[in-house]
Amino acid sequence: MTGILDSVNQRTQLVGQNRLELLTFRLNRRQRYGINVFKVKEVLQCPKLTTMPNLHPLVKGIAHIRGQTISVIDMSLATGGRPIDDLDNCFVIISEFNRSIQGFLVSSVERIINMNWESILPPPQGAGRANYLTAVTEIDGELVEILDVEKILDEISPVNTDITGSVLEELIDALPENRRVLVADDSSVARKQVQRAIEAIGCECVLVKDGKEAINKLKEMAKEGSIYDQLALVISDIEMPEMDGYTLTAEIRNNPNLKDLHVILHTSLSGVFNQAMVERVGANAFIPKFNPDELGTAVKAAMPSKQQ
Repeated sequence: MTGILDSVNQRTQLVGQNRLELLTFRLNRRQRYGINVFKVKEVLQCPKLTTMPNLHPLVKGIAHIRGQTISVIDMSLATGGRPIDDLDNCFVIISEFNRSIQGFLVSSVERIINMNWESILPPPQGAGRANYLTAVTEIDGELVEILDVEKILDEISPVNTDITGSVLEELIDALPENRRVLVADDSSVARKQVQRAIEAIGCECVLVKDGKEAINKLKEMAKEGSIYDQLALVISDIEMPEMDGYTLTAEIRNNPNLKDLHVILHTSLSGVFNQAMVERVGANAFIPKFNPDELGTAVKAAMPSKQQ
C-alpha cells in the first residue's frame, strides 16, 4: 500500500477542475466508503496497538508510527457498526484533519478513483446513517459513502468554538454592525462551528451545504441588488459534493456581479495545503480548521472597520 499515494503532486492539477480522487475502503460490512486522497498521508497494515486507561470508546488504541504517537479510531464502531477485531488483517489510514493527525482502522483498502465532484451527491434525506455522511456517489454500480469525519472527531475530542475574550472584544469593537457572511460547508458540525464563531462577533450567517447551493444563492441575491450591499464575504469549505470550494471561488471570480466578493477557504485539508492552489482560483485567504480566533481575525480583515 505504500505506493498508492506516490503521485500526490500530480493531483494538485485537479484544482479548479471540480475533480477529486477518492481512496476507497471497506469496514466490517460490505458497504464501500471513500476518503479524499488529499487528506491521506499514508496507508499501512495495522501495527501493534497499545491500549491506555481512559481512552475514548471509539479509539482502538495508540500506535507509534514514524516517530509519532497516533490515536487509531475504529471507523466501523464510530459509524454504528460492530468493532473491527481482526487486527492482523486490517489496515490503518493515516490522515490529517483539522490540524491533527489520526489513524482510521478499516477492514480493507481498495484503490484510488479519479472523479468529478458533480458525481458526488449530498446524502438522501432520511437515510439511516445520514448524520455520519457528507456525501454519496456510485462507483462500478455500487454505492460509496463519504463519511463526516469532522463529526466523528468532534464526538471524540470536541473542538473549542469560543473566540478568546480579548480577541472577541477587539473584533466586536472593530466590526461594523449588521454584516452578513455566507458559509458553505457540507459538514453539519463544521457549519455549526463556524456559525457560532461568526455570530459571536455580531455577524449574521447565511448557511448552505455545498458550492452549488452557494453559487445559486449568490446569483439569486445579486438579482435583488448589489451583492456587496447584502453580503460582506464568503467562507467556504473546499471538499463539498457537486461543486468544491475551488470551483465555487472560480465561479465567483468569473461572474461580473460577484467577482469582487472576499472569499476565505476554510478547510480541514491543512496538512497537504499548497498556497498555489488558492492563488490559482483567486481566493483571498486560506485558514485550516478550526481556530475560532484565526477565523474571527480573518473576517475582520475582510470587512471595513466602524470608523471607515
